[in-house]
Amino acid sequence: MIDPGPPSMPDSGEEAQCTVCCCTMANKILLVVFLVLLILAILFGNLLTLAVILGTKHFRTPQGYLKASLAAADLAVGAFVVPVSVYAEVYLMAGESAPRWVVHNSQSVSFHPCSVIGPIFAGCTLVSITTIFLMTIERSIAVLRPLHKDSVITRKRTSILIVLSWLGSFFLAVSPLVFSRKIVLEYNTCSRMCNYGLGTIGEFPSQAWNILLIFPAFDFTLLGGTVAINIISLSSIRQHSKRRKHLAEAECQKASKPTFSDIKAAKTIGTLTVAFTASFTPIAVFLVGYVLGNEWCNFSFFAFWILTTNSCCNVIIYSVRDHKFRLCAQKLLLRNGNNSCRQT
Repeated sequence: MIDPGPPSMPDSGEEAQCTVCCCTMANKILLVVFLVLLILAILFGNLLTLAVILGTKHFRTPQGYLKASLAAADLAVGAFVVPVSVYAEVYLMAGESAPRWVVHNSQSVSFHPCSVIGPIFAGCTLVSITTIFLMTIERSIAVLRPLHKDSVITRKRTSILIVLSWLGSFFLAVSPLVFSRKIVLEYNTCSRMCNYGLGTIGEFPSQAWNILLIFPAFDFTLLGGTVAINIISLSSIRQHSKRRKHLAEAECQKASKPTFSDIKAAKTIGTLTVAFTASFTPIAVFLVGYVLGNEWCNFSFFAFWILTTNSCCNVIIYSVRDHKFRLCAQKLLLRNGNNSCRQT
C-alpha cells in the first residue's frame, strides 16, 4: 500500500533510519521473530480455512466461495509479502551493508523485488475489502429477502464476481505505476515493507499524489458501504428478534423469515467488517497526518503491520462465531472426520 515516508534506505556505510522496531539489536531480533511467527500464523490459519471450506460439502456455498477468496488473498500476503521483509531485515541485521534493492527504489534497480511484492500487497488488500463487501451484500439479501436468496445468489454468479474482484483489484494495484512515472516501489525505512513511493525526493507532485489517493478513496468507499449495509442487516435482525418474542408467527411468516444460520452468518460478516475496519483505520490516520505535514515514521510501522496482522485473524473469527467451522477444523486437524464433516 501507500507509505509516502522516507523513500529509501541510506547508502551503505550510513546507518538506516532508527525506528522503534530497529534501534537496537534486541529490537531487530524481536522484529524478525515477530515476522516469522506472523508468516506461520497466516499460512496455518488460511490453509486450514481453505481445507475446511473446499474439503467439506457443507461449506461449498456462495458464502463459502467468498470466504475461500478472502483466505487466498490473506495467504498470498503470508507467502510473498512478509517473507521479503524477513529477508531484508535478516540481511540488514547480519550484513555490513544493505542489499542494493533495499537501498534504491525500483527506478534505480533493473529488477526490484518490491516491483512484484508491492502490487501483490496492495492487490490482496483490495481483494479483501471487495470480498468483505460482497459477503455483506450476500448476507443482506439472505436476511432482507430470504425468499429470493437462492435465485439471486448462485455459485456461478458468486464465482464470476470473485474473478472480477481479483482482476479489478490487481488492475487498481498496478494503475499508479501505469499512469505516472513519478511513482516507484521501494523497501520503506519506516514501514519495513515494500510500499509505493515517489521517485523525486523533496518534491511532491500533485498529479502523482492524486493517483495515490485512488487507494484510500476506493477503500473507504467500499468500507463505508459495507458498514452501512451491515447496519441495515443487523437492524433487520434485531427487529425480527423482537417480533419473534412478542408475536405468534404464522406459517407464511415462517416461510419468509431469515433462517438462524443466515442470521448467525450475517453477524459473523459484521465481525469481519469491524476487524478489518479497525486494522485499516491506522492507515487512514497516517495518511491524514501526512497530508497535514507529519511524517510519523514509527506510527507508519505500526499502521502497516497492524493491517498485515489482520491476515491471520479471519480463521479465529470463524472458529469463535461458527460452531460448524470449528467442529470441522478440529476434525481435520485430528484426522478424525465423520459423516457431518467429511472430506469429499
